[in-house]
Amino acid sequence: MELKATSLGKHLAQHPYNRARLLHAGVEVSGEKHQYIIPFNQLIQVRCKRGIVWGELEFELPDEKVVRLHGTEWQETQRFHHCLQQTWQQWSIEMSEVSAGVLQQQVGHIQRIEQQDKWFKKSDLDKLQQQIRLSLDAIPMPIIRLDEFDNCRKDYQLCLQWLQRHGLRSVEQRNRQWTERMMETHHDFFQTVESSPLNDSQSRAVVNGENSVLVLAGAGSGKTSVLVARAGWLLRRQEAEPGQILLLAFGRQAAEEMNERIKARLGDVAIQAKTFHALALQIIQQGNRKALAISKLETDSKARRALLIAYWQRQCTEKKAQAKGWRQWLIEDLEWELPEGDFWQDKRLAERLAGRLEHWLGLMCMHGGSQAEMIEQADKEIRDLFSKRIRLMAPMLKAWKNALKEEGAVDFPGLIHQAANILEKGRFVSPWKHILVDEFQDISPQRSQLLAALRKQNKQTCLFAVGDDWQAICRFSGAELALTTTFEGVQCALDTTYRFNERIGEVANGFVQQNPYQLRKPLNSLSKGNKKSVVILPQEQLEVLLDKLSGYAKPDERILVLARYHHLKPETLAKAETRWPKLNIEFMSIHASKGQQSEYVIIVGLCSGRDGFPAVARESVLEDVLLPQPEDFPDAEERRLLYVALTRAKHQVWLLQDREHPSVFVEQLHHLGVPLQKKP
Repeated sequence: MELKATSLGKHLAQHPYNRARLLHAGVEVSGEKHQYIIPFNQLIQVRCKRGIVWGELEFELPDEKVVRLHGTEWQETQRFHHCLQQTWQQWSIEMSEVSAGVLQQQVGHIQRIEQQDKWFKKSDLDKLQQQIRLSLDAIPMPIIRLDEFDNCRKDYQLCLQWLQRHGLRSVEQRNRQWTERMMETHHDFFQTVESSPLNDSQSRAVVNGENSVLVLAGAGSGKTSVLVARAGWLLRRQEAEPGQILLLAFGRQAAEEMNERIKARLGDVAIQAKTFHALALQIIQQGNRKALAISKLETDSKARRALLIAYWQRQCTEKKAQAKGWRQWLIEDLEWELPEGDFWQDKRLAERLAGRLEHWLGLMCMHGGSQAEMIEQADKEIRDLFSKRIRLMAPMLKAWKNALKEEGAVDFPGLIHQAANILEKGRFVSPWKHILVDEFQDISPQRSQLLAALRKQNKQTCLFAVGDDWQAICRFSGAELALTTTFEGVQCALDTTYRFNERIGEVANGFVQQNPYQLRKPLNSLSKGNKKSVVILPQEQLEVLLDKLSGYAKPDERILVLARYHHLKPETLAKAETRWPKLNIEFMSIHASKGQQSEYVIIVGLCSGRDGFPAVARESVLEDVLLPQPEDFPDAEERRLLYVALTRAKHQVWLLQDREHPSVFVEQLHHLGVPLQKKP
């Protein structure tokens, strides 16, 4: 059947289309120079309109596209429209049956997924949505028409909901219901997997089944308990064999403690916590098929420092340019006072510099690139100065590499680099389905790269990490806080601390969150405390304070004395063993106290100046380039360091200040309600 515009209508309309022809399953519209075929599977609606004299047909297509035919005789237009509607509707009814079959199959798949006894991952939602889109692409008519048909409408709306925000809400609701069911069904597990029952937020974190999960938890909130329970949960649910679970800690002592805890809580399961370096060594040994050892210099700091100082002194002795360069470096960058003449022979200076050389060498090794690549990384304004510093350090780096070669061993940064390269080349096949990481806030780009390489081998490998951005105090070792704050995955928080009382929590949490860039998280305390749970005292009151403590502190109650630097140990403690023999006093730096806890904490050295707290931000240009950039907030890391110190205490904290040279932290703490007292 065909419909044509009248001669006058064609002339007046001046439209590219002036005739229409009904096809087997479509319509052809054409003109003198144009032709357009509209298949029924692209036709959304046909409208028949009457003008003043002539008729008009309007064909609506997807994406709001419209094709019009003008200038046709009205009665002919009506007859053509009627015939077209009959043919099109008959075709639509047949296609609705096909569409209903496609939709029913997809809905059946959705229902099977909803009934599965496991966590519904966001990646699963992505796959489901992709599958729904493929199903809708297979529909033989415009999907916008599916609402017209009773046999399609309900299933189509369900598919549409899963493609929109409702899909995510449905997943979240389903996961909440599944979590509640798991917590009820496995009540005995959550009650007994740790020495004390897991609370609600801990249990929910343990069962979270997303591919990437970061549990943010403040001090004393049971991060390690959650990590151990997670391993136990994977075994209980048979989601992994013991050999498919990799548990990573940041130090040998932490790994040993983790292994003891696993053995005590889970029994003799074949899960062994490793350090990142032990993991790298395993990858290299299996990937290279040859024996490899970690250098003894990495575990013997005394020998390591002696080696570096010996080469430093030799360079300064043999080359005047080197000696001159080092003098400028130590005076200009670090503002050290050096003796005249052969300053490198000064024993105290050498001891002071040894730690710096060790640190700078570690940064260069951690970078892993050539000297030219390091120099290229520096901003143009400081590139010349940085280049000079690199050249001064080059002999130490060469000496270090020679020592490793003679020993036939590798250092820690070399381990990570080699392991990542082996993984990239596919010479090691990861057996791990689940990677569990403790203290994630301390992760460096190098270690993060190793994790990424492991997960790249198997896209299904899940990462479950616990950490606390409020305790990120290891930038000096290359840790980059942004890897925690910009974590790509799901974040959940633990909301209860089992260590310090409410008052200590108010002060510590309020103080660290004065930095607006710190992630916000709840942290409730189980005990109340009082206003004097945190007190600021003059530093000369330490002896009086220990006298008072000796009257009520029990022998098994620990007293931690903490300072910003280890060399700031109070002289009063030299007589502590005999003066207060019943007091269990320990001194350490705040960095060393991380992971520790005690009944009482005394923080000394709240003063300003070179050895002050917060520390004077004085870095070498080497650190400016090779370390992650510091945050754009005054004393951000020092603030977190004080948070760590405050949160070591269960019952009470005393902060000892220098009243003549007060720390800026004293005023800030006082503003938070911490009382200033003259005596304890």
